[in-house]
Amino acid sequence: MKNYLGLLIVAFFVSTLIVSGQEKEKIKPEHLTVETFKKKVFDYEKNPDKWVYEGDLPCVIDFYADWCKPCKLIAPIMEELANEYKGKVNIFKVNTEKQKELSAVFGIRSIPAVLFCPMDGKPQMTTGALPKETFKQVIDEFLLGKKKEEEKK
Repeated sequence: MKNYLGLLIVAFFVSTLIVSGQEKEKIKPEHLTVETFKKKVFDYEKNPDKWVYEGDLPCVIDFYADWCKPCKLIAPIMEELANEYKGKVNIFKVNTEKQKELSAVFGIRSIPAVLFCPMDGKPQMTTGALPKETFKQVIDEFLLGKKKEEEKK
């Protein structure tokens, strides 16, 4: 009986460590500044008249503000997407209150505003707190081209 109880205690601690270890592996969207935006997304000073994507993966950029309630609604969705699409799509955030230059460059007048940047082609912007499934559909179809590939089959 004591051995059984000891095994249960060990199993509990091992499972607790595994679960806490998995939580540590979760990634959060990276916050961009003007400088990191130019390096990882688009250098609008170097290319003022032409969109030239600088990233190594397609990306989603959430333009938000801390006081914005709809922005707070999509924040956990962006975190989930960052983990679900890890290695396939980068998820970034831009605080419109702290990065006013980026807000001006993209004409952000309503938040949340979400910019979808494919590897090739021009980016697309949407505004409002959309459901997770809508974000996933845009990522899958527009950024990853999954629907197009399925139609070809």
